[in-house]
Amino acid sequence: MKKSIIAAVAAFTLSLGATIGFVPGVRGESADAFRESVLRDPDVPSIGNPQGDITIVEYFDYQCPYCKKVAPELVKLAREDGKLRIVMKDWPIFGGASQYAARMVLAAKYQDKYHEAHAALIGASMKLSEDVVRKLLGEAGIDVDRATRDMETHKPAIEALLARNNEQAEAFGFQGAPAFIIGTFRVPGVLDAAGFKQAIADARAATRKKK
Repeated sequence: MKKSIIAAVAAFTLSLGATIGFVPGVRGESADAFRESVLRDPDVPSIGNPQGDITIVEYFDYQCPYCKKVAPELVKLAREDGKLRIVMKDWPIFGGASQYAARMVLAAKYQDKYHEAHAALIGASMKLSEDVVRKLLGEAGIDVDRATRDMETHKPAIEALLARNNEQAEAFGFQGAPAFIIGTFRVPGVLDAAGFKQAIADARAATRKKK
């Protein structure tokens, strides 16, 4: 199994045009299955154009100040560009409060409120705790009691999703959040607006060369 996931990551790495370190997973995925899980996991929310020509995958934590800073830039880019699909991978690496926040936001999708919950926490300026998370979600119109129940009811699916996200981030050798896959490029850190636009342009150019 480990050899299979190593081969999958290595194959995807070649397509990124970069050599990266990674921790092998245990799922035994093929290269195609690994790629599909990274880019098009049906359980992972996204924003922007579902049929966009470039996909940006972001691995983020709700307590990461750089993730908070870049969040409005990504929304703006998606709106202005019109052809971007941005995949939002919860990667709670900053402790218990981050884990709770990610689970509650993912639970909110069962009441069709993921994006509202995400916006409430990624835009928060205060330090998160379970009480703060619940307060912010409630103020954003989330039924917190239902989200709490859904978090338990759907615990296996939520835990499996977070595990997949973590395995991918580690496979790509990411050391912290935020981290991105932009088209065919690995970006282990935050970019400013100009940097994102250049990476997107480069990704489009790389796609055209393959055709």
